[in-house]
Amino acid sequence: MPEVSGASSSRVARFAAVLLAVFGLLPIANWIPGGHRAAWYALVLSGWLSGLAIVAGAGVVLAIFGRGLPLWREGLWTRLAEGYRRRPGAVTVLVAVAAGLVYAWIARFILGGRPLLIDEIIESYQALIYAGGHLALPLPAHPEFFSATHLIDFPDKVYSQFPFGGPAVLTIGVLLGVPWITGPLAGTLAVIAFGVCLRRLEPAPGTALAALLLFAFAPFMAFMAGSYMNHVPTLAALLFGSAGLAGMLLVPRAGWRSALACGLGFGIAAAIRPEDAVAFALPASVWLVAGIRDRRVGIGALAVAAAAFAVPVGALLAVNWATTGAPLRFGYEVLWGPSHGLGFHRAPWGVAHTPARGVQLISLYLLRLQTYLFEWPIPSLLPAIAALWYARRLAPFDRYLMAAGTALLGLYFAYWHDGFYLGPRFVYLLLPLAALWTARCLPNLRARFGDGAPVRGVAYGLGVAVVMGLGVGVPQRASQYRNGLVTMRWDADRAADSSGVHGALVFVRESWGAELIARLWALGVARPDAEQFYRRIDACRLDGTLTELERTGVRDSAAARALRPLLADSLLLRGSPVSPDTTEQFLPPGRYTRECVDRINEDRTGFTLFPPLLLARGGENLYVRDLAGRDTLLLAEYPSRPVFLLKPGSARIGAEPRFYPASRDSIIAVARRVIDR
Repeated sequence: MPEVSGASSSRVARFAAVLLAVFGLLPIANWIPGGHRAAWYALVLSGWLSGLAIVAGAGVVLAIFGRGLPLWREGLWTRLAEGYRRRPGAVTVLVAVAAGLVYAWIARFILGGRPLLIDEIIESYQALIYAGGHLALPLPAHPEFFSATHLIDFPDKVYSQFPFGGPAVLTIGVLLGVPWITGPLAGTLAVIAFGVCLRRLEPAPGTALAALLLFAFAPFMAFMAGSYMNHVPTLAALLFGSAGLAGMLLVPRAGWRSALACGLGFGIAAAIRPEDAVAFALPASVWLVAGIRDRRVGIGALAVAAAAFAVPVGALLAVNWATTGAPLRFGYEVLWGPSHGLGFHRAPWGVAHTPARGVQLISLYLLRLQTYLFEWPIPSLLPAIAALWYARRLAPFDRYLMAAGTALLGLYFAYWHDGFYLGPRFVYLLLPLAALWTARCLPNLRARFGDGAPVRGVAYGLGVAVVMGLGVGVPQRASQYRNGLVTMRWDADRAADSSGVHGALVFVRESWGAELIARLWALGVARPDAEQFYRRIDACRLDGTLTELERTGVRDSAAARALRPLLADSLLLRGSPVSPDTTEQFLPPGRYTRECVDRINEDRTGFTLFPPLLLARGGENLYVRDLAGRDTLLLAEYPSRPVFLLKPGSARIGAEPRFYPASRDSIIAVARRVIDR
């Protein structure tokens, strides 16, 4: 980055500290009317205050009496830091392998080795398509039986909405037969890449080693690296790109390897998550231009970086062209329209995204990061805030990463969706910054105040926070993740094999609400309109209107026009008071018809989810959505397959689905009743 004086960079660091303190500690989201809220803030604040009292009290006591206790071997950290200084590469690989084993254990035994979020499921489905040698699948005769959120199934092919890169990474695991290993492998590479960055970032070996360990074993890093989410390979690619960028600009005669890493890293990230890549590429381009002007970067190195960048980006554009019909048209836009993108406009689901809502989202992301980053009893960013406040100057690579982090927050300030899964996932890329500045806390405090009792108290207090996080916070979070999303973990292939179900047509019983959405899709209603209609129309009124539209053959835009007047009462809606599916809407003081009561009672006997079954492959069973009146279409298409109904054995939450043999005659009879009503 262009040179900045020490005083100016110190002011930049203090400004960053103030912003983190304001947005990461205060409930700004709750002070802005409407939109998103941190309803849990009072409980979290109470926990922080209790945690601070414990940590501060322990720090004071240990600072006074700790020297007489065998808590720490004098000089141990100095010897560890010296070992890192002598062999940084070997230590980095050792830490990365250890972290990778932790990530793999989390993937297999905490998250079940399966995709649990709809994003993971659809990207995994696309990876199966790639592994089969295709970019997309042909459109089935009746796509509504196989459709899912984030899956494009029109006009003539089936593929996911996600950019090419994420599913391409998962394809590696699919081809190896262990798709869950891709996250841990990407996380391991991210640790190695961060270790390379630290050799350009941090001259003090003790601080660099602390940053490496904090990054590698941060709970947010570890749990996300155990998942199928595309944020992990994106982070790894961007860190390799950043390391290559620093090598090009900071290492004399760095050679073509740095340029190759720079271009390939940023290019792979762009093929996975284009917006995230932009956040890092914009300040990188500024730094490169400055390097070209003062002749630190040669034309040859720049050409190598550009060529490397073009390879994954070219693949992305080619896949877009083959699927969406245009190189710069992404699946998101095909499925949700232009309103899916960045900017202050009406979001796909009808809510207007405004700057005020953007501020609320940034507030939520940083508030959540305070907990999910390290799982400490105190706000996780407090040490980083202190380190920034007492920073004397920022090195060029520091300024680059801070500019990238600022750009990342700016982009998600302009994005309408609240990205939360295993933590505030949209700010996952801030992990390198958070780990580095947390590691710099004690050195910066010592430089300012010396190594007296106050700084020793902070050191002991942080040690207590780490121990409490590992002993209490992390096990609690692991238990929460291990026991959550039970339906998504169910192994359909193993269950079908044990039940003797092979080569069957299996109708999957979803909730009434999920069926309503599928029926909207079947009528050709655009995905954004379908989401609005489901969220803002009484479920029973929606069901009756859909039945009439199906009977009369009204489709596409005409069907949307017929449904739009029902939105007039949307402000009066509330969640259904009687249905087990709480997403279904109810308009007081309305009454459910007999048909609607039957559907609710049916749901009370149990229902399951269809999207995870897109990934089922064992026994050559064909899993399709149960659509009652339309099921006869599949019976006619597959006349020789045995038929089963898949639903939970009881209405108990988390009850495993079971296969029930179904009579073709009974399915036809149900269809007739639906048509005749």
